[in-house]
Amino acid sequence: MGVDQYDAIGEAFEGFKSLPLTRFGEVPSFLGLVGDVKGRSVLDLACGTGFYSREFKRRGATDVLGVDISVEMIAAAKEIERRAPLGVDYEVGDVIELRSLNQRFDIATGVQCLNYAQDLAEMERMCRNIHRSLVPGGEFFLLAQKPDYAFDCASLETYGFRCEPTGEELETGPKVRVTAMLDPQPITIVSSAPRRESYEKCLRAAGFGELEWVPLRISEAGLRERGEEFWADLLAHPPLEMLRARA
Repeated sequence: MGVDQYDAIGEAFEGFKSLPLTRFGEVPSFLGLVGDVKGRSVLDLACGTGFYSREFKRRGATDVLGVDISVEMIAAAKEIERRAPLGVDYEVGDVIELRSLNQRFDIATGVQCLNYAQDLAEMERMCRNIHRSLVPGGEFFLLAQKPDYAFDCASLETYGFRCEPTGEELETGPKVRVTAMLDPQPITIVSSAPRRESYEKCLRAAGFGELEWVPLRISEAGLRERGEEFWADLLAHPPLEMLRARA
């Protein structure tokens, strides 16, 4: 679950956003959950190549800081910013050891972020670092593997991904291997699928309240383009879920 697996991907990570599950499920669902960011500051943790950082800036966020542990991911994000400047700042950083930032943010986001904690102590430390980076009453939005996802259900390959347990178990939950079915070269990433109680215990210990789990939805564009039957298996067994919490 090390940083090297992301360093090897670099800007190819942008290709994830073209796959059906991401394009019509994850992206519209997560942006819809975060809602109106106009005039607000956003801390985008585990930002990868900056996809959501750029979206928040386009939608009117004032200050946007993207942080990722991968040097190559941040290099790719900065190169995209150089080619098409939006005013997004990026830096290399580990959420477990997140530095004290120069400001507190109105919103923090983490797409596939807390699931890289090796144990509950690391996850709680991540949550505490996020909490102190937010203004009082600020919101944290998380997108992750659905905590009780059943790996024996229909394959996700129709939607662009393969997801399978590795057979190993961490204190937070089972380890999983996710493969993005990109052409010509699939990309595989190993992380974990923390249990619901792991997330909730660590967030509450860090001072977060008003925790709310929010289901993944398919956008109207996805339903129009692919039809309801195409999405039936995914909606019956959604692989992703979102969580909101207030500092």
